Amino acid sequence: MIIGLVGKPSAGKSTFFKAATLAEVEIANYPFTTIKPNTGIGYVKVECAETFFKTKCNPRTGYCLNGIRFVPFQLIDVAGLVPDAHLGKGRGNQFLDDLRQADALIHVVDMSGSTNAHGEPVEAGSHDPLEDITFLEVEIDLWYLGILNKGWERFARTVFQSKQKIAKAITDQLSAFKVTEPMTEDIMKKMNLNTENITFWTAEDLRKLTTELRKATKPIVIAANKMDVSVSQANLERAKRQFPNLTIIPCSAESELALREAAKKGMIDYVPGEKDYSLKNEAALNENQKKALEFIRKNVLRKNDGSGVQQVLNHAVFELLRYIPIFPGGMNKLGDQYGNILPDCFLLPPNSTAYDFANTIHSDLAKGFIRAIDVKKRQIVGRDYTLKYGDVIEIISSK
Repeated sequence: MIIGLVGKPSAGKSTFFKAATLAEVEIANYPFTTIKPNTGIGYVKVECAETFFKTKCNPRTGYCLNGIRFVPFQLIDVAGLVPDAHLGKGRGNQFLDDLRQADALIHVVDMSGSTNAHGEPVEAGSHDPLEDITFLEVEIDLWYLGILNKGWERFARTVFQSKQKIAKAITDQLSAFKVTEPMTEDIMKKMNLNTENITFWTAEDLRKLTTELRKATKPIVIAANKMDVSVSQANLERAKRQFPNLTIIPCSAESELALREAAKKGMIDYVPGEKDYSLKNEAALNENQKKALEFIRKNVLRKNDGSGVQQVLNHAVFELLRYIPIFPGGMNKLGDQYGNILPDCFLLPPNSTAYDFANTIHSDLAKGFIRAIDVKKRQIVGRDYTLKYGDVIEIISSK
């Protein structure tokens, strides 16, 4: 699973990326600071199984704070997209290609309106961020359409004359975007498209089809960034009224980055995604740092129930993609061979089974699968058992 960060230049994507990963990336307020995509590890926040078993875990990957497990996933930050990116403007083709691998997208929007459509600095409030929300989805939809539309008439005739299955032909054209045949068939059915003769399809049919396929393969959550700027709140309220069908989460990537770095240096106690922090080493803070932290507490954390960064990450993984966290563990032993308790937590797609989980851990476990055990309920389950959020599963295998 890969989550992609998208948006126009200077919207705060690189700051969001660094806040989410604490990676060393270049951050500057000018277009195309990021040229090659940055790849890093972000974390989703889940209740750790250690609380159920009243023990203390030893994560092999990620980390655990106060019973909250932070589970890793791959996050990519591509360079900013500008209007007409699908036509190649602003290195558009290159950057769109970088997004092929992403399963879901986080659209970082400068809600303060302090950067214009091309990412150039302007006075806060002088640019309408609602225009940015609209343009990006349009650009990605047109990118999909451009791939399918290329040589469409010849393609349609070939499909019709050879009596190919339409859904399979469309899927083959868009396979790089993780489009599947069942997905295509379902959307064609909902749209009442002619499934006998593809040459009857109109340009509007193609546009709608590719938009629906994009929504299915690249769902988007809006990170309404720069909420620490006073004008952002009014813009956020307008955005929610104008786009009631979109998920728009207020955030301040800069505030989250400041909190995480302060926690890393031992100045504060802070759990990402929480609504407050506590001073840990007040003597190590100068007056300016104290004022900055208090500003974040008053104007970001309390107003928005957190900085928003962790909320956006969790929404992308658990709401858009509906992934579930699963812990491997044993009925009689929660630790691994090295004595680490509950060392792993895996993120699996929805409707995954116990057999799928075995295959995720190691293919040999799946080959020798005998049964699985729901450790929390202390019940034996079969290979087709559908996993549930937070399950702890033991795999019994002959391998």
